[in-house]
Amino acid sequence: MNKKEKRLTIRHEIQNNLIHDDQNRRIQFVATHPVTEIMHNLHTTLRGLDEDAINISRIQNGSNKVTHEKKKSLAKQLASAFINPFTAILFCLAIVSALTDMMFPYFSLFGSVPNDFNPMTVSIILTMVLISGTLRFVQDSRSGNAAQKLLAMITTTCTVTRKEQEKVEIPMDDLVVGDIVHLSAGDMIPADLRMIETKDLFISQASLTGESEPIEKTSHENAECKSITDYSNIAFMGSNVVSGSGVAVVVCTGDRTLFGSMANAIAKESVETNFTKGVNAISWVLIRFMLIMVPLVFFINGVTKGDWLNAFLFGISIAVGLTPEMLPMIVTTCLAKGAVSMSKKQTIVKNLNSIQNFGAMDILCTDKTGTLTQDKVVLEYHLNVNGEDDIRVLRHAYLNSYFQTGYKNLMDIAIIHKTEEEEAQDSRLVDLSENYIKVDEIPFDFSRRRLTTVVQDKTGKTQMVTKGAVEEMLSICSYAELDHCVEPMTKTLCNKILATVEALNNKGFRVLAIAQKSNPSPVDVFGVKDECDMVLLGYLAFLDPPKESSADAIQALKAHGVTTKILTGDNDKVTRTICKQVGLEVHNMLLGADLENMSDEQLAKAAESTDVFAKLAPYQKARVVSILRENGHTVGYMGDGINDAAAMKASDIGISVDTAVDVAKESADIILLEKNLMVLEQGIIEGRKTYINMIKYIKMTASSNFGNMFSVLAASALLPFLPMMSVHLILLNLIYDLSCTAIPWDNVDEEFIKKPRKWDASSVGSFMIWIGPTSSIFDFTTYVFMYFVICPLFVSGGILFNDLAAHYSGAQLFAIQARYIGMFQAGWFIESMWSQTLVIHMIRTEKIPFIQSHASLSVTLLSIIGIAVLTIIPFTPIGTALGFVALPAAYFAYLIPCILLYMVLATSLKKAYVRHYGELL
Repeated sequence: MNKKEKRLTIRHEIQNNLIHDDQNRRIQFVATHPVTEIMHNLHTTLRGLDEDAINISRIQNGSNKVTHEKKKSLAKQLASAFINPFTAILFCLAIVSALTDMMFPYFSLFGSVPNDFNPMTVSIILTMVLISGTLRFVQDSRSGNAAQKLLAMITTTCTVTRKEQEKVEIPMDDLVVGDIVHLSAGDMIPADLRMIETKDLFISQASLTGESEPIEKTSHENAECKSITDYSNIAFMGSNVVSGSGVAVVVCTGDRTLFGSMANAIAKESVETNFTKGVNAISWVLIRFMLIMVPLVFFINGVTKGDWLNAFLFGISIAVGLTPEMLPMIVTTCLAKGAVSMSKKQTIVKNLNSIQNFGAMDILCTDKTGTLTQDKVVLEYHLNVNGEDDIRVLRHAYLNSYFQTGYKNLMDIAIIHKTEEEEAQDSRLVDLSENYIKVDEIPFDFSRRRLTTVVQDKTGKTQMVTKGAVEEMLSICSYAELDHCVEPMTKTLCNKILATVEALNNKGFRVLAIAQKSNPSPVDVFGVKDECDMVLLGYLAFLDPPKESSADAIQALKAHGVTTKILTGDNDKVTRTICKQVGLEVHNMLLGADLENMSDEQLAKAAESTDVFAKLAPYQKARVVSILRENGHTVGYMGDGINDAAAMKASDIGISVDTAVDVAKESADIILLEKNLMVLEQGIIEGRKTYINMIKYIKMTASSNFGNMFSVLAASALLPFLPMMSVHLILLNLIYDLSCTAIPWDNVDEEFIKKPRKWDASSVGSFMIWIGPTSSIFDFTTYVFMYFVICPLFVSGGILFNDLAAHYSGAQLFAIQARYIGMFQAGWFIESMWSQTLVIHMIRTEKIPFIQSHASLSVTLLSIIGIAVLTIIPFTPIGTALGFVALPAAYFAYLIPCILLYMVLATSLKKAYVRHYGELL
């Protein structure tokens, strides 16, 4: 990141913090003060704003538009696909080659003649860049845009009261602070609102806070809360009305809303992931080697040969030879292959780089609701006052839930579903809906926190059945049913009931009490006054159960070196229970309120030992993820709600699940379409295979190229001619790189996928220095053998190259020298390819190659084909055109033992390298 980008990022963060603080202060004020004072503070009235007030409010508080990420232009998409350190170097080399191999000869500049015109180098380089960039562009263009999805969610209308207009529909974008908004069932909340009037108003804010149950909103002023999402009189943009109606005043709009702050956070440029950092670091290691080697070769050749133009051209070919031209393509192919493999496991990979990040991940942060859990409430227990399973408790709960006509929440649905499940085992539950009729009901309200239905059976018996929060239920129960007998509600019994409920709460259960009263009133009109002298029957204990695969997935992640941390907006008790059910030990827990009082340094230390973070606001989730990344971890985040979007954006890899809201899916890099979280383990394995195959290519090619160039450097100083022409080096690299294109499909040893894998640029440099010069040893022996044995014996009648001028002259001398050089270059050309290609099989594994570990069939076949093609070239007209001379059979008598010795030495050095550094790749 350059200085300008850093300044913009810092400015963006300061602005966000100021907006966040202002938002918190404003929400806190309006939530804790009476409506009259709020209206005065916001300069509005219940009759709404007039035109002038609307304009002033828009100027002072901003519009109701949420900042969103602009879609990249086609030019930017192409630039991001084609521009990286390697392709930049290749473009530079292509330009230089175009000048020296094409333009100079064409115009006969600097001693070049038209016969020197050769477009091969430029064509090869540009073809490699084109293939690599096109692959990446096609894959990356499939990604969606998270912020556009956020924007689409709020481009609807809302109903407001304005001066001289009682109710009018306006676009949400036109809403301003101070507007009076009317809400009804099905509406999306258009801004952050303070409720003025409510009637049975229930709002679902699960995607914002992670709470699975709809929340009742009231107009009462609240006491001060630790988190703004805890205020019962505030409704937030992005949530929606489930039932009821209400009137509210707009408090915050656009980016200043809770929703807007989340959208703003994910509208920023994505963080630089460990994958990007790793590839760039390795790129610069190789480029630094190039910047050292090329000037050395140029200078030595210029001094020893006296031809500075040819020395310059050869220096350029060295630069090309040192550059793993196919690296961008191999990396893209490895990632694309991983994406295809994951798609077969019902997993969408939106961001190619996330495949490798999957394998490098050592911490998985995950939301609880909807990711580890099924995001549905299940009735686990229906207990009598003694804490025993009792079918009568379930029976009465069904009568209450089935016959009430208001909003059937998840608990009502769970009760009905449980009854239908058990009616086959107990006849007392059969046809309850047909055997009873509804007489009346007393709807749920926030102050009572209970709901009553009055039902009558076919004999004419009437019952009042009430369920609700335990404390409120105890206040209307004068009796309790114990062992089928009705007993007075004593203080001792009340304490016993509260202790039982607390024990259930501590296990993470949401508990309701159920009570009944027979023949409650001779009149058919019932009211709150009739909710008295009731008989407590027992308790209903609910839980959001974990997904079946959660426990196995967490254990599988642990076995692969990945630590799981829970980051949830839910309460600590429920979270502890879920953690226990999925086999996650909670050694330490931090709440959102704790984080508010911690500096980044304190949180960085605490985050390492904390397993669970509960009651978190969305920005706190993102903060924890960022802190863990700053601690050096590769962090994945798995979530399913709007409240998870910012944390996904801050992570190295965002993972969404099948039940997620659209925004979470759009923000994610990976989407799991199946409920089975074991796909996480498969993704990690696939990611590690991808990394291993990429690093194989990088280390093999870098060390081979470095060895070749090291050999060229020595040969340039010692030989009277170039050991290989520029075009030979380009062709050698091309055929070798093509033979490496099967590496993405290579087998990977089990040992390599046991732990997280991160990019380490220093290991590439050390590997090059250890393994590269090994090939140079055999290059030197090849030089000696070709110069002193093969070439004199089969070309010049036993005369060495330096002595040819003493025996021949004119055209004859030129012809013999050309044959001598042609045979020498052919010999090293073939030996280089054999050693470069066969060393793939030495380096791809820590085990003994061909015996303990086998390459895939595709890698083996391409290796054989590459060697065969390159070995044949000197014996063909193409070889003649390239200046090669056919080699005698005696050459292969030397080559085979030479390569075998090289493989033995490379294996020995590989073992030594592993002992020294602890690992090979």
